[in-house]
Amino acid sequence: MLNAAFEHVTEWVFDLDNTLYPRDARLFDQIEVRMRDFIMRTLEVTAEEASALRDGYWEAHGTTVAGLMKDHGIDPDPFLAEVHQIDLARLDPAPDLAGRIAALPGRRIVYTNGSRRHAERVLDARGLTRAFDDVFGVEDADYHPKPHQQAFETVFTRAALKASAAAMFEDDSRNLAVPHAMGLTTVLVGPASDPAPHIDHVTEDLTDFLSQVV
Repeated sequence: MLNAAFEHVTEWVFDLDNTLYPRDARLFDQIEVRMRDFIMRTLEVTAEEASALRDGYWEAHGTTVAGLMKDHGIDPDPFLAEVHQIDLARLDPAPDLAGRIAALPGRRIVYTNGSRRHAERVLDARGLTRAFDDVFGVEDADYHPKPHQQAFETVFTRAALKASAAAMFEDDSRNLAVPHAMGLTTVLVGPASDPAPHIDHVTEDLTDFLSQVV
């Protein structure tokens, strides 16, 4: 039973985007457009070139902003502020999910590759703010993004996280490899027909999954 697999867990780490809200909200559609426009304006390239850079940086570095910092010396804060100024009207409150998260024993945190302010806005729109004890954004990882080990080590150290007593929930499989190696129990939120060895559990319904944990 699931509750037995999590009875040792007192530290609960949740990704934000496409994890604490459904993928069909499609917030990243808005973010990607704003990223493209920022890159077009800042680097003076075409829309096609900007989109290719955006996607290439995400693939190679984990986030677009990491690639822009490395290759172009971009100040990350104005970039993050601009690309996360999105419309959250498609996000509905999730009282059932809020209740399930609040019922988890121990400490509950959000850790996102987005900015802390973005996370706070999304949590507020979903009615999840009070369910969490702390929020960590990419700035709290000194702008090192998941899936890189340095990012996790920085945030988990700042959070004083005990890995052997922790579980992490993520929609991106590659972002669970390092946590699994560090000793966290890993949960992929989303479809996975052939889960990787570093994935301990898979769910497409986070609320239902948590109802079986506690």
